[in-house]
Amino acid sequence: MVNKIAFFFVVVLSQVSWAQDKDRSVINGRIVSNSSDLEGVYVINAQTEAMVTTDAAGAFSILAKPDDTLVFSSISFKEKRVLLTAENFSDLNFAVKLNMVMHQLEEVVIRRYDNINAAALGIVPAGQKTYTEAERKLHTATALNATASATGMVGGSISADPLLNFFSGRTAMLKKEVAVEKKEFFMKLLEHMFSLDHFVDRLKIPLEYVKGFEYYAVENEKFTVILNSKNKTSTEFLLGELAVKYKEIIASEIK
Repeated sequence: MVNKIAFFFVVVLSQVSWAQDKDRSVINGRIVSNSSDLEGVYVINAQTEAMVTTDAAGAFSILAKPDDTLVFSSISFKEKRVLLTAENFSDLNFAVKLNMVMHQLEEVVIRRYDNINAAALGIVPAGQKTYTEAERKLHTATALNATASATGMVGGSISADPLLNFFSGRTAMLKKEVAVEKKEFFMKLLEHMFSLDHFVDRLKIPLEYVKGFEYYAVENEKFTVILNSKNKTSTEFLLGELAVKYKEIIASEIK
């Protein structure tokens, strides 16, 4: 009995959705702005929640009808809402002007727990720089250590270890370790913020390319800055822009 009722509601909802789409037709338009980067702007029908993104020229196509509201949103532009009229559907040059926006990070509230940090407990000197394991190895290998020596030059001597590390290639290797460590950190942060389904279902990245796309995203310095700010909305918008470009790379490689 429960299954029959559930099936009935599914059929009714499907018919309602079909009826709504039947009343709508494709509207073609484009966005214009002072910026030359018009790709990846989200165009959302507020009534149906259907969503598309603009191409490199700023063009878009979406199902709609008069009195529907289109929402234009992107990390680079101020959000804009446009109430559609019948004339918009026959206008071959239907264009929406978007204004660029300067983004500022949201206020960050830092809670201090002075009673439980190492500096407050006197374990380490206050204000001392902390290093990750890879950064600590690199700092140790490259720091010039001036020490007094009776057999060395007057006033002390300089350790030759940094020079030996440089010429042996160890310094370069340690720098690569630091870079890899940072990428792994951003990869974990990205995977914690977004599920696998988000990449496959929302961004339309093929499952076998998801890991490659994650590496592609964390190679982008602008993206890692936004990602590190923990601002999920801004991160999601920029991730969408990168997804469009990455899918173009996939398409070009398949040809």
